[in-house]
Amino acid sequence: MACASVVGCASDPEWVSVRSAASNPFMQRIGFDKPERPRESPRTAQLLRRYDLKSRLGGDREGVIAELGEQAAPSTWHEHEYAMAELAYLGAVEQKGNKAKALDLYGAALLHSYRYLFDHSDGSPCNPYDPQFRGACDLYNKALEGLLRVVREDGDLRPGDHQTIVTENHVCGFDIELHSSGWHPEDFDRFEFVSDYQVNGLRNHYHTYGLGVPLIAIRRPHEGSHAAEEYYPSRLCFPLTAFLRITEPEAAIGPNADPATPAGSPRFVLELRDPFDQQALVINGRETPLESDLSTPLAYFLNQPELQEQAISTLGLLRPDSVEKLQGLYMLEPYDPKKMPVLMVHGLWSSPITWMEMYNDLRSDPLVRSRYQFWSYLYPTGQPFWMSAAQLRQELADVRQTLDPNRQAPALDQMVLVGHSMGGLVSKLQSVDSGRDFWRINSDRPFEELQADPEVYQKLANAYFFRPNESVRRVVTIGTPHRGSKFANVFTRWLGRTLIDSPMRLARGREQLYARNRGYFHPNSALEIRTSIDSLAPESPLLPAVLNARPGPWVTYHNIVGRKPDSLVGELLGEEGDGVVSLTSAKLDDMPQLASQIVVPSDHVSVHRHPQSVLEVRRILLAQLLELESLPYGPRSEIQLAGGSTIEAVGLPTGGAQPVVGSGGAPPPVRR
Repeated sequence: MACASVVGCASDPEWVSVRSAASNPFMQRIGFDKPERPRESPRTAQLLRRYDLKSRLGGDREGVIAELGEQAAPSTWHEHEYAMAELAYLGAVEQKGNKAKALDLYGAALLHSYRYLFDHSDGSPCNPYDPQFRGACDLYNKALEGLLRVVREDGDLRPGDHQTIVTENHVCGFDIELHSSGWHPEDFDRFEFVSDYQVNGLRNHYHTYGLGVPLIAIRRPHEGSHAAEEYYPSRLCFPLTAFLRITEPEAAIGPNADPATPAGSPRFVLELRDPFDQQALVINGRETPLESDLSTPLAYFLNQPELQEQAISTLGLLRPDSVEKLQGLYMLEPYDPKKMPVLMVHGLWSSPITWMEMYNDLRSDPLVRSRYQFWSYLYPTGQPFWMSAAQLRQELADVRQTLDPNRQAPALDQMVLVGHSMGGLVSKLQSVDSGRDFWRINSDRPFEELQADPEVYQKLANAYFFRPNESVRRVVTIGTPHRGSKFANVFTRWLGRTLIDSPMRLARGREQLYARNRGYFHPNSALEIRTSIDSLAPESPLLPAVLNARPGPWVTYHNIVGRKPDSLVGELLGEEGDGVVSLTSAKLDDMPQLASQIVVPSDHVSVHRHPQSVLEVRRILLAQLLELESLPYGPRSEIQLAGGSTIEAVGLPTGGAQPVVGSGGAPPPVRR
């Protein structure tokens, strides 16, 4: 279809693919990328030659490891521990059919690599500049992953469980603990290993390096959930890092250990750490970064067939009624009353999936993710944008009532709306006062005189009478047709009316309105507009009203404009812009309360994904933090931030009343 071919989405990406073999930095480090035939590293081979042990390695690996331990001296302690960890790990990899022996060797590799990294009983900590140090980190990580893979074959590993491992030579147990401020053990269904997947659909892949095994945790709904449960999508995924903490009795390990002292029994705890809460642990007095991956769990979640953007977007455009069950606010991370919401609103023929590049980039910033939570809004894009704006006003009122009915979370009164294309108009309509100007587009007669059924009457009141949402502090519009788009021309509008199904009940309601109110409406009122494409035409009657509407005095605006000089569509339309929206329509040069405006070299479909746009949104979010910390006036209330610090939120207006649906210009209540 003509309009879809220009504005619409590309085919859905394959967000992740399964690797032929799990990623293994350790094997790559020692120069062997085929785990079925591993060999020891040159330094370990040299140590074996020094003690004439290399010839024994093939037949008595455990004996060689034990003898290396006996030969260790304080000056060679770390060298020996590393070699023992490496030999144990390589031996475990070879144990394809002997689970008990593999567990023994993986456990030995874990223990020796842990000692290499954290045992300082000889008074000389390991050298972090030695390449062997990172090798020990990789050994620890891959040995832990190998052990978890073997143990998981006997059943899922869940937080709160106690697991007992039976090996050839030992019986040991470990507890499983979940450490997360947002997720709870009941949220945990199962996990996948990040190393099994290759990210394809996201431009940037955010992976931090340290200790631990990055996991993809798949969430499950459960009874007794928080009120935010209704806003979490099905099979939501979140990142975790598995870390095995080993606590051994004092003087039981190390080169200076007293042989007469019983070794005791080390305690093992498998900690599942949320990288959004904590990026490092303190182990034996040393701060230790956690290995984590934020992008692969997101891509894994997006790879679900049910989330294919093209299907959802097309349904939302052509059959608005069909997405009613999906419509609403969505959260991809745990609701946190101490974090400020960033609500992302997509545009025409799109869905929240379109924000995943920006979302992936923004939440990679530790400061941003510690102070903001990201929400998105899915709505049918085939209907006029002011109808979608009315629905969003109701959604915002409902989410506040659901999550914070007593209004005890001042962070929610610092909301930032980010809207792309038509979503920018939907977002702006949350921040302005309609007065009676919007209704005058339909009729010069008072709204109170309108004859309509209660449902129709209330729907019109919600769409045309509203006040600015006092919880919205900033609105960022990206590639938004503030003055319409010539793309919505005679042909595309005809095509849109032909292909887009108007909800039948609305069509019947319009006919009844005209029948009961003859002579009441203007000949070309906004009620004649049936589709979103019609509503975005330059002559659309509501666009001037939106452009000139009075904003709440507490709202700050930011605008991002796309410019693509070589755009074929731009040349056909005869206007410079992003190919769909002209510069003249997208710019807001004289808008009151406009704090910033930039032009980025991008077309309309990609302008909100462009790196300059993402950096600008990040700058805006950080600017809000600085403003909240430095403003010297106005009623204030403390917002507790992640990490224990606080900022003071300026209460303009105090209390941050919830949006008034069907008010502004004071239309009468619904008549029964």
